[in-house]
Amino acid sequence: MDIFSGFLSGFQTVLQPANFLYCFLGVFIGTLVGVLPGIGPVGAMSILLPTTFSLSPVSAIIMFAGIYYGAMYGGSTTSILVNIPGEAASVVTCLDGYQMARQGRAGPALGIAAFGSFIGGTFSLIGLMFLVFPLARTALKFGPPEYFSLVCMSMTVLVYLAKGSVVNAIIMVLVGIFLSTVGIDLFSGVQRFTFGSITLSDGIGLVPLAMGLFGISEVLTNMEGPLERILFKTKIRNLFPNRDDWKRSIGSIARGSVIGFLLGILPGGGALISSFISYTVEKKVSKHPDEFGKGAIEGVAGPETANNAATGGAFVPLLAMGIPPNVVMAILLGALMIHGIVPGPRLITKHPEIFWGTIASMYIGNVMLLFLNLPLIGLWVKLLKVPYQILMPLILLFCLIGSYSVNNSIVEVIIMIIFGFIGYILRKFEYEEAPLLLAFILGPMLETNFRQSLIMSDGKLSIFLERPISAAALIISVLLLVSTSLSFYRKAKTKATE
Repeated sequence: MDIFSGFLSGFQTVLQPANFLYCFLGVFIGTLVGVLPGIGPVGAMSILLPTTFSLSPVSAIIMFAGIYYGAMYGGSTTSILVNIPGEAASVVTCLDGYQMARQGRAGPALGIAAFGSFIGGTFSLIGLMFLVFPLARTALKFGPPEYFSLVCMSMTVLVYLAKGSVVNAIIMVLVGIFLSTVGIDLFSGVQRFTFGSITLSDGIGLVPLAMGLFGISEVLTNMEGPLERILFKTKIRNLFPNRDDWKRSIGSIARGSVIGFLLGILPGGGALISSFISYTVEKKVSKHPDEFGKGAIEGVAGPETANNAATGGAFVPLLAMGIPPNVVMAILLGALMIHGIVPGPRLITKHPEIFWGTIASMYIGNVMLLFLNLPLIGLWVKLLKVPYQILMPLILLFCLIGSYSVNNSIVEVIIMIIFGFIGYILRKFEYEEAPLLLAFILGPMLETNFRQSLIMSDGKLSIFLERPISAAALIISVLLLVSTSLSFYRKAKTKATE
């Protein structure tokens, strides 16, 4: 199937009433999640994971993809109007977006954020369509050693880009790998760490783990004290940027599209890093760098374009090789695996409706988001006034119902609550949950390919260095770990001398 015919078949898939509805629900929920500070796309997808069990795989991934890129759109609203990022990737938008609102230019700020997001998202989809094929053809030549090394590299990059302590991130990865070993060993049939529990013999479920770490812990964190949200009172008008705004923003949008897409492909990259790098680049190339932080429209256009372009880029390694570059894609991978679908180089031929349907849905979803974010801006502003005292108990109730409904098991509800408290404690001690979840989902792939590689080589570890792609991935992993260790040592030494 060539690109053109595949593209047409994708639109035929997404324009089916059920899939079209789930595309709309996805972008609507994503926008809602982006507007309401706190829960984020990871938490929302974790909470909604049980609802996808009754859906077809196509509908499930269409809805989850919509939540992801929809949250990127919605996050700009709170950044500009409230100076609170609704989503982590919109943090940098606060710098200039809120200042524009204070100057009475909230309309152009919201408008350029929406149009930039649309352009960046569309650019990334075009890149996804043309780049995923050569990558998939290359991935068909991969064997267990290559996949093992690539998973190792993904986890190492995640540690390298960790926001907090590198040591803490490594611990979280190791904990995630350990948790993934719970259950029956597929090679020997021996039960591992199940303590005689029938529920644990199938392993720790993705749903209770994700809902606990990102849903329950978020509720506990936000209920410590009310988060005051001061909505800057200004009339939102002139949502369409004028000619001067476009003149200043068009270069930022073009650069943000490229930066976001390329960084979205890299493991551990994603929307957050893309938006920060885009902002830094715009400040460097600007003829008026002193205006940044005081209401420069380029400081809104670049990052908002980049974080949406990154969402399309993140689908490239997931769909082409079956390796998620960030935690959101890891949840998508988990959702597909629950449906018996394994993303990778054969996905395009075995399940073309999923591949092309997802891409087509993202085109349609981007158009939907323009209409959701510009004409309905008044609705989102009103939702900002919903107090956490009402919102958080509803999220907690949905988590409890969702976790129980998966297998009608009270044990899984208890597991979710336990991981909720663990997630809360981890946040208190500045441990990131994302590396744990990503390692948990990739853990079985890591173990299976490692053991298959040893079977192929009669137990010789040299097989990982004898194959060029595997060796290159491992060398990159070692270099990143050495670089991270040296950086950690220098910081520790500096603190000791102060």
